Amino acid sequence: MQSENMVEAKEIHRKLTSNGRGLFILRGISFNVNTGEWVALTGPSGSGKSTLLGILAGIDQPTAGSVRVGGFEINNQSEGQLAHFRNEMIGIVFQSFNLIPTMTALENVEAPMYIHPNWRETHYSAVEMLRQVGLSDRLHHLPHQLSGGEQQRVAIARALVTRPQVLLADEPTGNLDSATSKQVLELIQEMRSRMKLTVIMVTHDPSVAAYADRSLHIMDGCLSEVPQAQPPKLFYRRATA
Repeated sequence: MQSENMVEAKEIHRKLTSNGRGLFILRGISFNVNTGEWVALTGPSGSGKSTLLGILAGIDQPTAGSVRVGGFEINNQSEGQLAHFRNEMIGIVFQSFNLIPTMTALENVEAPMYIHPNWRETHYSAVEMLRQVGLSDRLHHLPHQLSGGEQQRVAIARALVTRPQVLLADEPTGNLDSATSKQVLELIQEMRSRMKLTVIMVTHDPSVAAYADRSLHIMDGCLSEVPQAQPPKLFYRRATA
């Protein structure tokens, strides 16, 4: 594994104001993630995990502190610069899949590449990415025609079609049963190895966090690193869910 930092977070604070009172979501969080590393952000609901992930993606801004991803300082950038950063550097997977219901699997995966000047290349890249996640026979299915596991694999393909360097996953197995969750996590591990991805994943489930190289635990907006459990054995086979 390479030693340079892909993600650097320094003294991240996030404060909200409600009824004239300050509510601290994050309190001075600092950590680095190496290139190619898989890190789990764990902690109870409301601890600030998803807020931190949003800051790393440039979707939210910290009240104080700084974030660098791939050497790019994402604080105080214009929305246009952040949109370009996310398209080039970041892939995001959500618990609820966030697929466009009126678009096929192929069209959903093509969507992040609509700005590409070569449509044929866009189409080929989307078809190839769906092949890599095991959905070559589902290209023209709408989301409601797919199982939960298949929808999440479409979401993973969409997140990775632009060839990002970092995959951010917010509870990616939260809506899946245990068997399908295992298949999705093994797929993320496989794609991580194939694409040399850095992965940061939010989860409250210790069995899901065990797939990561290490875990960072957030409690009341503060951070602590926890010993990593022995990860489960991975079997690289095509998922069928």
